[in-house]
Amino acid sequence: MAACVIKVSQDGNGDYGTVQDAIDAVPLGNTRRTVIRVAPGIYKQPVYVPKTKNFITLAGLSPEDTVLTWHNTASSQIEHHQASRVIGTGTFGCGSTIVEGEDFIAENITFENSAPQGSGQAVAIRVTADRCAFYNCRFLGWQDTLYLHYGKQYLKDCYIEGSVDFIFGNSTALLEHCHIHCKSAGFITAQGRKSSQETTGYVFLRCVITGNEGASYMCLGRPWGPFGRVVFAYTYMDACIKHVGWDNWGKTENERNACFYEYRCFGPGSCPSKRVTWARELVDEEAEQFLMHGYIDPDQERPWLAQRMALRIPYSA
Repeated sequence: MAACVIKVSQDGNGDYGTVQDAIDAVPLGNTRRTVIRVAPGIYKQPVYVPKTKNFITLAGLSPEDTVLTWHNTASSQIEHHQASRVIGTGTFGCGSTIVEGEDFIAENITFENSAPQGSGQAVAIRVTADRCAFYNCRFLGWQDTLYLHYGKQYLKDCYIEGSVDFIFGNSTALLEHCHIHCKSAGFITAQGRKSSQETTGYVFLRCVITGNEGASYMCLGRPWGPFGRVVFAYTYMDACIKHVGWDNWGKTENERNACFYEYRCFGPGSCPSKRVTWARELVDEEAEQFLMHGYIDPDQERPWLAQRMALRIPYSA
């Protein structure tokens, strides 16, 4: 079945003037890939993709030119999303974009929370949906920028910036060839795995971590859940990363269960001999499970990620 294409433009040359209007036009219980082509522009409006609307693609021309932005925070929500009583408030409800529809794809889009530094939790996007993929997207904010809350997600060639816990949640996510930029002191990840039986965790594969030149002020992560799991593999770390690498969130008991791993990373911020003793370097056999798409896509008979890649429809299509 051919994809349905909807055009969004603020100059009146599209089917709709806002991204939310285009999403609202997608039928409830949608089973057909629907591509929303977003013309260049800064779209200042919260965006909500509900659970009843799956198989949506947002496609921009370039992430620098196609920006979805809003400025709600956990403590001050200037404007609520549609059906906000269902979405919730606080950190969970403050995302500039909230995705709850499964099989979502975004390409060449910037997701931003424009609340200024010091505003507290201010989510650029929350993803509470399975089988979601992001290609060449940017995620901009300060604290709690990228909320990978639930489900399985794949991010490739993306740029993510922030300061405190700016990649967080309890999903199963693979971030490949992504650029992670640390804007000030804090923590890159706060993964929320609650038990050893959960298969969730974040894997950063062949990524680049940068920050302010000459400063050492950022930890790779801390356990939001006591069994938090994060892997950095083949990743360049510049000098912004503290030599200790990881933080226990003020609870020594977290050191018994947190699964914080590195594998063949490099750069001035990669210091295996100086890391905290309860985080460790993986050996080859241990690392293998994290170095392939099967980590987030274990069903070899019906692989979702291959389907998502085949369904990428760029703005110009």
